Amino acid sequence: MPPDLSFFGYLSGPKVGAFVCNLVHLYAVGELMLCVGHALAQPVLAALGALWIAHSGFDRMLGYGLKSPKGFGDTPLGCIGKT
Repeated sequence: MPPDLSFFGYLSGPKVGAFVCNLVHLYAVGELMLCVGHALAQPVLAALGALWIAHSGFDRMLGYGLKSPKGFGDTPLGCIGKT
């Protein structure tokens, strides 16, 4: 599985990385794209919004959801990866 592009935020440190990663994985961003796509009759934008929501949900299902500013492996649900 290729890395999520939002992970590049971690090149600027854990606080910036967590902020970027959390911003990208908000359901609201996908929902907004989906609604605007429907309202403007833009099926590609609506499909991208649905894909955004699915991506965020899939990452959260795998435990890679929202991040803590402490580091990439620290999430509100606990640590991910090898301990």
